[in-house]
Amino acid sequence: MINFLLSLIRFFLNFLKLFLKLLLVISIPALAMIYTYNSYQIPSLDKEWNFDQTILPTINFSWNLIIINDLRSFEYNSTTDYKALVYDENYDLDKIESLYYIIEPFSEFDWPAHTMLSFWFSDGKYLVVSAEIRKEVWESFSAFKWLVNQYELVYMLWDETDFIKLRANYRKDDVIMYPIKTSKENISKLFVSMLERADKLTKEPEFYNTIFNNCTTNIYEHVNVIREITNKEKISWSINTFLPSHSDENIYELWLIDTSLPLEEAREYYKINELSEKYADSKDYSKAIRKERK
Repeated sequence: MINFLLSLIRFFLNFLKLFLKLLLVISIPALAMIYTYNSYQIPSLDKEWNFDQTILPTINFSWNLIIINDLRSFEYNSTTDYKALVYDENYDLDKIESLYYIIEPFSEFDWPAHTMLSFWFSDGKYLVVSAEIRKEVWESFSAFKWLVNQYELVYMLWDETDFIKLRANYRKDDVIMYPIKTSKENISKLFVSMLERADKLTKEPEFYNTIFNNCTTNIYEHVNVIREITNKEKISWSINTFLPSHSDENIYELWLIDTSLPLEEAREYYKINELSEKYADSKDYSKAIRKERK
């Protein structure tokens, strides 16, 4: 009996070795082909973009004043029925007040999510900055296309009444909005850094990559530049960076989430879907959906 079991184990080990060799033989040429193909791809600003991303905001910097033209604020009846509106807005860096980290899990699986930042100003203005793919007409996200440089990266600038209502009220995705603990000076630097990159991408396009150049990695890069300047521990890259519904673990460990709750409780507490539904038509929507720090 023992000899039989040993023979069976040897058989499976040999089979595993053979499988790994075959996998290596297949994967190396495949990766080489992908690399070669990618090296010939060039990101573009000139494509037939999806309607809601055709016009990108223009950003002008004037000392402590940032002027944004064509900032989007769509009004929705459903995810496919909406009125496209844009407006111009000025943001005074002296009035920057607080920062929120937003996670939108969008799958039945535990990991996929979209992450972004929302900046609040003491004069009642809010702005969401979100690194995303810029889709062409009728294009949807594909798990393969990000490997072969098919999506351009764009920083979208959103009014909260557009961005959060679309996700919470119409897509019915969970939206978690964490208050972030840091100084107003750091928030201001982060805001400028992200808008400078948003402006640069409208002139010098890049490819989006789900692993190396996604919504969360871009946020981390901006934050880590500031943390390096202030001699603070950087946000480390981990599996949570690439599958970001758990990216809150990274910032929670650095005490950046302004809460005394355990993380699992904080995730539930800072979901704002019910508030977004309740105050959907409120003039003070952005203020109403924020929960007190706890």
